[in-house]
Amino acid sequence: MGEASVVHTVRCRIAGGGEGEFPVGTTVREVVERLAPEQMDRVIAVRVNGQVTDVEYRLPETAETIEIELLGPDSVEALDVMRHSAAHLMARAVMRLFPGAKLAFGPTIENGFYYDFDLPQPLKQEDLARIEEEMARLAAAGERFERFETSVAEARKLCSELDQPYKVEHIDEELSKYPTLSFYRYGEFVDLCRGPHVPDATKIGPFKLLSIAGAYWKGDATRKMLQRIYGTAWFTREQLEQYLQRLEEARKRDHRVLGRQLKLFTISAEVGSGLVLWMPKGATVRGILESFIREELVKRGYQPVYTPHIGKRELYERSGHLATYADKMYAPIQIDEEIYYLKPMNCPHHIHIYKAEQHSYRDLPVRLAEFGTVYRYEQSGELSGLLRVRGFTQDDAHLFCTPEQVEEEFRSTIELVLLVCRALGLHDYRVRVGLRDPASAKYVGDPQRWHEAEQAIQRVVSEMGLDYTCAEGEAAFYGPKVDFLVKDCLGREWQLGTVQLDYNLPERFDLEYIGPDNRPHRPVMIHRAPFGSMERLMGILIEHYGGAFPLWLAPVQIRVLPISEKVAHYAREVHAKLLAAGFRAEIDLGAEKIGHKIRDAQLEKIPYMAIVGKREAEQGTVSLRERTEGDLGPVTLDALIERLKREVAERKLPPVKLLHAGLDETKARHEY
Repeated sequence: MGEASVVHTVRCRIAGGGEGEFPVGTTVREVVERLAPEQMDRVIAVRVNGQVTDVEYRLPETAETIEIELLGPDSVEALDVMRHSAAHLMARAVMRLFPGAKLAFGPTIENGFYYDFDLPQPLKQEDLARIEEEMARLAAAGERFERFETSVAEARKLCSELDQPYKVEHIDEELSKYPTLSFYRYGEFVDLCRGPHVPDATKIGPFKLLSIAGAYWKGDATRKMLQRIYGTAWFTREQLEQYLQRLEEARKRDHRVLGRQLKLFTISAEVGSGLVLWMPKGATVRGILESFIREELVKRGYQPVYTPHIGKRELYERSGHLATYADKMYAPIQIDEEIYYLKPMNCPHHIHIYKAEQHSYRDLPVRLAEFGTVYRYEQSGELSGLLRVRGFTQDDAHLFCTPEQVEEEFRSTIELVLLVCRALGLHDYRVRVGLRDPASAKYVGDPQRWHEAEQAIQRVVSEMGLDYTCAEGEAAFYGPKVDFLVKDCLGREWQLGTVQLDYNLPERFDLEYIGPDNRPHRPVMIHRAPFGSMERLMGILIEHYGGAFPLWLAPVQIRVLPISEKVAHYAREVHAKLLAAGFRAEIDLGAEKIGHKIRDAQLEKIPYMAIVGKREAEQGTVSLRERTEGDLGPVTLDALIERLKREVAERKLPPVKLLHAGLDETKARHEY
């Protein structure tokens, strides 16, 4: 195609509205005010030829026709734009209240926004109320967000004159390559920003400032620590109240708090940050999950393996991890004359198990599985209980197959992930196909092989009837992948299972199998981990269920509660029979009254209580109590055991209230 011709006017069409000719340089605001003035009041943002922008967008010389879609409060994209403007509103309020404030970045994040500041004094929680009041006063004035562009040199000069050294530094480090840079003026507040923004501050919905945190400039621990203010904004007061209620529920479900209360895990500063110590009850739940997946793997022809926690430098050089993953690997260890690393991945080790013997095409696929512990560097500020750690265990497996077997094996691994989601009650998920970014240098291997692999996995997910989105740049460095992103009851999204297709590591390690022609051929690898990591999975499940695990996962399934010491002998009999039947049962022989014992069991979120008194001892029954339904009445011991066995076998799940209905979410970011 040749270069677009330069025109002096542009034809503009508004979806569902009128159309007309406008001079180059006209703003979309002016177009809307002429073609659809009755809609201007509800416009938050616009989509111009498919690209979300704002009403400050100017008609370019290089277009003959512009299609404009008006985005109102019912649009997720508009919600994101509004939150971006709320971040600028907050920054303006902070600069008014704290003269001399220096600006860093202010992007939107999921469900809200933040801005980082270098301030002359430490912020206190009570300062948030003052900032909110100033924000409300400024928003009521309804001033416009106005965009203007300058050359890089002029932009640098302006930021210098505004006494904003972080903006100057950012221009010097990362923005000098652009022909022009954009700013937004909002009253006296001027900020280097790519946009987009709402037309004016009256379009910013109800907001709330949530918290203060420390944040290094550009996330670099060697640079200055700044002060970060987090906030949220919604289009209606009802949405804001729902979200704040959800945050309160999230605090109650915080896996770090519940993990301590329920004695599931601990993290000791003396052992090391980001290193999880599993306590007996947490280890029990983890062990049940491992047994569950192991049983499935046996049915599917997987073979167990074990590998060491370290490997030689040459191993990771050959795999490509040192070249592409070094920032996540820990410092090398010298042993004798050789250099070793803590392993960041299990795949190079599994490759050498495959290489240890010769394989025929009749042997394939070879499926090697391991609960393998890996180690990846995370900055201390990024660590978060079980969800972000430095050492974690994956339910990892690597399949070695012929090219003809790829799609069948890939389909089978996806079926396993779907089985896991169903068993754990994580029914709300989306499927993302991670593709190579052709412009990035991080991906290894032949582009044609990449194309074949990407086509193969998209074909599989399509044939399985799965709705999916493609995300360029989300592939592993050695191959495309399918990720399952699940939502918990609070609407938070987590990456769970992942399946990756790899033509490159077999090439790098010169893997072979003998084909039917009696000649060597190259196998294809599939990497898969339905759980992702045991640590993150446990953190997700604790919060999703609020610590109240379903019976089949609960560390203690039932507790026997004698009403008095007089029936302690019968209580021991009941307890012994429950243990003999294979249940994780406890007995409370304390001197406390029965009400206290029930309360303790409730706080520990034990699914069932078997209460025994004089009548139960005489009749050979128990009075059964369930943690949410309460008293279920008397049952015989045989009936109780049958009930529990059936519930465990069915992996019955407790009802989980969804607390995110009606709340839209966004993950976009706006910053230079």
